[in-house]
Amino acid sequence: METIDIEDIIIRSLKELIEVLNVQMSGPLESDTRLFGPKGALDSMGLVSLITDLEERIEDEYDISLILADERAMSQEKSPFRTVSTLAQYISMLLDDKK
Repeated sequence: METIDIEDIIIRSLKELIEVLNVQMSGPLESDTRLFGPKGALDSMGLVSLITDLEERIEDEYDISLILADERAMSQEKSPFRTVSTLAQYISMLLDDKK
């Protein structure tokens, strides 16, 4: 799975979540959209919802089981949950490790 495909999955999930949570975005959803942290689109509960949805989508669409919020993610110097792009890169790395 290419990083661009992963970004597409993240953006689709994020778009649906933003609509459900009625979050006001200042710009379009793109690879540099901040997910969490200062000026992030989501609070901690929103991030948990996004992570859960992404794990389910990846399993449903690609038949690959991933756990995104694990010790590996939490121990990184820079959080993989900062932007769409950093999360896509992290998921890509996890998928590569599964091969």
